[in-house]
Amino acid sequence: MTILTLFALLFLLIALGLPIALSIGVPAIGIMLTPGVFPSSVQISALGQTIVQLLFAGVDSFDLLAVPLFMLAGAIMETGGISRQLIDFSDSLVGWMPGGPACACIVASMFFAGISGSAAADTAAIGAIVIPAMIRQGYPPAFAAAVVAAGGAIGVIIPPSIPMVIFGFLTNVSIARLFAGGVMIGLLFGCTFMAVSVWICWRKGYGTRQAFSWIRIWHLFKEAVWALGAPIIVLGGILSGIVTVTEAAALAVFYALMVSMVFNRQLTWKEMPQLILRSQIIAATILFIIAMAKVFTWLVAMKQTPQLLGTALTSLGLPPSGLLLLVMAGLLIIGCVMETTAALILLVPVLSVLTPHMGVDPVQFGVLMVINLAVGMLTPPVGICLFVSCSIANVTLGEVSRAALPLIAAAFVALLIACFWPPMTLWLPSVIYH
Repeated sequence: MTILTLFALLFLLIALGLPIALSIGVPAIGIMLTPGVFPSSVQISALGQTIVQLLFAGVDSFDLLAVPLFMLAGAIMETGGISRQLIDFSDSLVGWMPGGPACACIVASMFFAGISGSAAADTAAIGAIVIPAMIRQGYPPAFAAAVVAAGGAIGVIIPPSIPMVIFGFLTNVSIARLFAGGVMIGLLFGCTFMAVSVWICWRKGYGTRQAFSWIRIWHLFKEAVWALGAPIIVLGGILSGIVTVTEAAALAVFYALMVSMVFNRQLTWKEMPQLILRSQIIAATILFIIAMAKVFTWLVAMKQTPQLLGTALTSLGLPPSGLLLLVMAGLLIIGCVMETTAALILLVPVLSVLTPHMGVDPVQFGVLMVINLAVGMLTPPVGICLFVSCSIANVTLGEVSRAALPLIAAAFVALLIACFWPPMTLWLPSVIYH
């Protein structure tokens, strides 16, 4: 009964519009301090001390330092001209196709995803440049916003990925293996989004096409070579084991500063205080959610909810593939109504114990969870990528949601492939870390 009350209050407060961190923390703290929930021998003062310790322990991790650092790196690259260079180079590669600017947007998002680790940062950095350009070329604003949102969602699949850092922190699964597991499925997402965009633009006659030119590719490659070096350095350092994830995040900040200030000369020290403030407000929001969720998940664990849920699901008698599909469907629904960080922190401790029953490797399950929640970023009512692209394109959430339906369908196909073909997520980690 305690757990049912806890989740009922959680969803009620979310529905009332309370910030997600408070929606998670207030019910948990309130129930913990309610007389009768714990034995009478447990004093209120001891519970208060436990709450404070849990809040601190929730963010007391070296790995979580990567979150504010990756957010800062993404903000620097957005302001320092790196996103513009990536978009121009991507356009030279695929601009000759039907819907060339849409494809260039997705390719640039894949490059940018290899640096920022954040879907919101990816969507904002690419969308601020691509959406106005696509509208000028005759693309409907809602379609332009949908393509940018789809590209932004890839930002949490292709490493580095902040949600994968959080999953690894919660489960002690190797973050580097999770990153390696996200590479191929991230590329698959990008290719499917591009295929859908080409088909829509060809069928409806959207936009213009440019002639393919090796000279243009070479010229823009030379301009973007330092920007293209960022994902190579960051991912190469992590996957090779030379640096940890947090060290790679610090390296990304340093490299972004060097490129933006020394080579591009589009960022000055005067802009840094405001840029740091803007990026760290977002990072602090994520870390506050993590701290509050630590209290929530502790209470859930004390009431043996994971074990009870595992018993309930296994009693259904479903085969491993059926149980996996049931969990994936639940995650898709939750991803539509809950912010990604909160969903991960609340669900990972509960669902990770089911991996043996689902017949999946912990690395594969971690990647699948992130993919599910990435699809949730493309769906209303709380799809962060949709909100960011809507605000840039000045269209309603309903308009961009309808335009994104074919892209969401493509994401479902890619998700099913990742579910039922384990090599999609496990082959690269096995090659690198054999």
